[in-house]
Amino acid sequence: MSSAVRGKVVVITGGARGIGLATARALREQGAKIAIGDIDETTVKQSGTDHDFEVYGKLDVTDEESFTRFLDEVERELGPIDVLVNNAGIMPTGRLVDEPDALTRRILDINVYGVILGSKLAAARMLPRGGGHVINIASLAGESHIPGLATYNASKHAVLGFTDTLREEYRGTGLHFSSVLPTLTKTELGSGVSTPKVMPPAEPEDIAAAIAALIVKPRSKVRVTKVAGAISRFVNFLPEPVGDAIARSLGASHTFLEDVDSAQRKAYEDRARTV
Repeated sequence: MSSAVRGKVVVITGGARGIGLATARALREQGAKIAIGDIDETTVKQSGTDHDFEVYGKLDVTDEESFTRFLDEVERELGPIDVLVNNAGIMPTGRLVDEPDALTRRILDINVYGVILGSKLAAARMLPRGGGHVINIASLAGESHIPGLATYNASKHAVLGFTDTLREEYRGTGLHFSSVLPTLTKTELGSGVSTPKVMPPAEPEDIAAAIAALIVKPRSKVRVTKVAGAISRFVNFLPEPVGDAIARSLGASHTFLEDVDSAQRKAYEDRARTV
């Protein structure tokens, strides 16, 4: 795989930690030129220097000027962007009626508008060259409905619909658009949340490997893990009452509500909810 990745210029949003950082490390090991951006300026600089990435710095995916400036810097330093991984996203938990409107807007701004903006800016640079790949990190939540994650679910449904539409809109141009649908992953975003034994959480490296495989051989979407993806697709094929009953039996109705370890999750929730 490394021969197909080697030398490619890859930009990763939300790259300071978690899936973003794991992806940057994996692709760097395969010879890619890496640029990571993150709203957390201190952490992204630490991650960038620790791993000797070529470009790293503050990036607000909800701000066009910030995104444009970051992509401009990448192309000045590394050359034309081959791959953009729109990874930045947040997942606050709780019931909808308890969600402040400012937080609702923040989830949609980062998870949806940030993906749309990044895809638009990257595609505009890639189209004249007749090649490039935009990989948007969605979620298996984008194919389901999980109590406690209403706005997050909506945002990931939007990412899937958006990415599939672009795939058709730019068919034949040399551009590729792909979605990655992880199950709950062992990152800070998933802290304090337990999963059923039949659907254990993924490791960040699992998602990174899936992204690397997409760069080598573009596909419309990939689900991680295979087991979680198979369960998700199976449930969606069933009549709604049956599928909902199975989801409830797996704990979906309370996993992100009553079962959340609030103390363990507090640090993440405080950071995600900072408007």
